[in-house]
Amino acid sequence: MFSGFKRSLPQISIFHHPSSPPSIQALALLRNALSSPYPPGKPSALPLEFDLEVVETKPPTADQLKTILTYITPPRSTAPPALSAFLSAHPASPGLGEQPQSVKGIVSLAERNPNVFKWPVVVDWNGGRASVGDVEGVKAILEAIRQQRDGEVKQDEVDQPKGWFS
Repeated sequence: MFSGFKRSLPQISIFHHPSSPPSIQALALLRNALSSPYPPGKPSALPLEFDLEVVETKPPTADQLKTILTYITPPRSTAPPALSAFLSAHPASPGLGEQPQSVKGIVSLAERNPNVFKWPVVVDWNGGRASVGDVEGVKAILEAIRQQRDGEVKQDEVDQPKGWFS
């Protein structure tokens, strides 16, 4: 009866740093997907529709990082989430024994030295998908949104985080 209320635009956030080449590429991909035919090689295709939030030079909060970790950790994984996924290979990055052991530690380190954080972090909050420092992951998020738009995947078939009423 009220199925029209169920459909909402995907909420995409990019935690972007203008000095990071992958972050610049990812932001350009997202903006192009909103303004040009998607996929790019198909001129008859429509642009994708999603709400894009650009958070510049600021890492995700500790709570956001906890959620993002659930998106990048494979389902049914028994291994603890790897916080090192958020750290770059920059020379200023801490060594294995010196890495923060909590999401608050990662946020604090990234705020003190943005070069140690792996930019960009792109999150599809509705779809439960995220990409950390990887342009290919952003392409996968956009492709999932395209498949949903084109009816290749029904909304009910999308792997979404399970809540109380699922």
